[in-house]
Amino acid sequence: MLTESITPSARRYPPKPAHVYLFSTCLIDQFTPQAGLDTVRLLEREGITVHYLEQQTCCGQPAHSSGFPEEARAVALQQLNIFTESWPIVVPSGSCGGMMRLHYPHLFAADPVLQARATALAERVYELSEFLVHVVNFNHEDLGDLCTVALHTSCHARREMGAHETSEALLDSLAQVNVVQQARIEECCGFGGTFAMRYPDISEAIVTDKVSSIKDSGAECVVSADCGCLLNITGRSAKQDEVAGLKTASLPGEHLASFLWKRTSAQGT
Repeated sequence: MLTESITPSARRYPPKPAHVYLFSTCLIDQFTPQAGLDTVRLLEREGITVHYLEQQTCCGQPAHSSGFPEEARAVALQQLNIFTESWPIVVPSGSCGGMMRLHYPHLFAADPVLQARATALAERVYELSEFLVHVVNFNHEDLGDLCTVALHTSCHARREMGAHETSEALLDSLAQVNVVQQARIEECCGFGGTFAMRYPDISEAIVTDKVSSIKDSGAECVVSADCGCLLNITGRSAKQDEVAGLKTASLPGEHLASFLWKRTSAQGT
């Protein structure tokens, strides 16, 4: 079982539910909708009904990390008001999941009523790989060809959600997938949401090092459960390919949900 291969978590996990909410994230909604669709497919295959609420918006992290707590509270309040059922909220991003699970209660610390609601919601938030391992007990045959991949876990997913362990466990469960370790695996990719826009030169230097370390590992592609990191890493690599005159991507990338679906579904092969 996958749960035997990772460090036990202090969090208590519920039995597999009949219903979940999907919090799709802004980046998936706007740039990589396939990752959201594949998340739905993974969950529905387990017999879970997935509810996607069109009223959902940003998690509020950009405003929060940029020093605008009032704006972050306004965005967070929208989520408190719509996820009214007691179902788990599955988030295919450790970054957004960390914001909702760890920071929502602090955002509303001055209002006991709203803080109680934020805490109750936070307890229902699960990063996708965490949910697949600890709640669903993901266990499917690998139908893909032999491949070598590198896993990149975002800073928030690693340090706030511990999702590097569950992401690794999911990839390790695929018999035909060889996961290689990149140098300085714990280091940031340089995206950091608004950081990449405020400090583009620093961001470029960081992601250039990250791309080099992944390529040096011998990986054929990079897999990540966070689209921001994935877009940053593959975007930098694509720019390097363009400058070098390469017509084929030297470092393709895929969201973990899409990678898992393709590897374990006859429809995806």
